[in-house]
Amino acid sequence: MINEKWEKAKAFHRHECPGLAIGVKACEAAEEKMGIGLSVDEELVCITENDACGVDAVQALLGCTLGKGNLIYRGTGKQAFTFIDRSSGKAMRFYLKSGNNAMERKQYQEYVLNAPADELFDCKEVSMSQPEYARIFTSEQCELCGESASEQKIRIQQGKKVCMDCYGGYERGW
Repeated sequence: MINEKWEKAKAFHRHECPGLAIGVKACEAAEEKMGIGLSVDEELVCITENDACGVDAVQALLGCTLGKGNLIYRGTGKQAFTFIDRSSGKAMRFYLKSGNNAMERKQYQEYVLNAPADELFDCKEVSMSQPEYARIFTSEQCELCGESASEQKIRIQQGKKVCMDCYGGYERGW
């Protein structure tokens, strides 16, 4: 089964690498420990703590995507994925234990693909509230550049609606 999943993730990601292997194994572990599968809508949510290659495996294998609103990026820089099954309310976090830096890249990739999930990940059930379902926001036009942006990203600056790119922050340095 891992071969089929590996090929599907590789086709999505467009190359193979240890990071993609980590994502494939995280998905496999979540499927086994939580009894989950491909998310058609938002019945499964993934909170990823990194923006590395493994996230592509989550998108390809479990159907959690930014566009659908069931992939949430929380940039801690950790190789960790929390999966939430909305129907059961169960949430589990899969944190990659220290990698083996002594192995060559290809060797580490093969190790990850063939190792048991419990050897690779610290897997634990976590208590958390379910994220809000994705909302559709109206667009507002920036009064400086003229481009439209989602209303929750518009700021008011000197009485004008402005986008994040045009918004001039406020800093007081020493």
